Amino acid sequence: MKTDLQFDFIVNKEKNTLTVNREFKVDRQLVWDCYTKSELLDQWFAPTPLKAKTKSMDFKEGGHWHYAMIEPNGTEYWGWTEYIAIKPIDYYSTLDAFSNEKGEVNPNLPRAKWNVNFSDKGNNTLVHTVVIYDSLQDLEAVIKMGMKDGLTSTLERLDGLLLKLK
Repeated sequence: MKTDLQFDFIVNKEKNTLTVNREFKVDRQLVWDCYTKSELLDQWFAPTPLKAKTKSMDFKEGGHWHYAMIEPNGTEYWGWTEYIAIKPIDYYSTLDAFSNEKGEVNPNLPRAKWNVNFSDKGNNTLVHTVVIYDSLQDLEAVIKMGMKDGLTSTLERLDGLLLKLK
């Protein structure tokens, strides 16, 4: 999808971070809702052709989101997100991990802290995300797993959902 909207994917191997800046052509409240409500996350939070499915979500500090990304053949990839800090429509931070269907974190796969900030950019919304890994090895592992292409596809799905909702 060709667009004039900002999209930056910056890898910093010295700080073990990914920085993603993504602009959307809608107001901040709608983007916030798409990032924080399970019924909306389930409509976009997976790269094509996967689908997202929430098992449980409690969007509050100390709460969690337990979800799966599901391939067309039914293979499920589970994730567990713990909400650390939340300031509605401005930011939230999480600790994100791979898990199993029971929500048990997989200690053999990278965990990361996500700081997700929402701001106005004219009539649009800018989402500024910094993902912090414990080590360069963890950062390189998620890059090898296809993080950039997966995130690009996932955010394009969000664009499509936002067009339907606005």
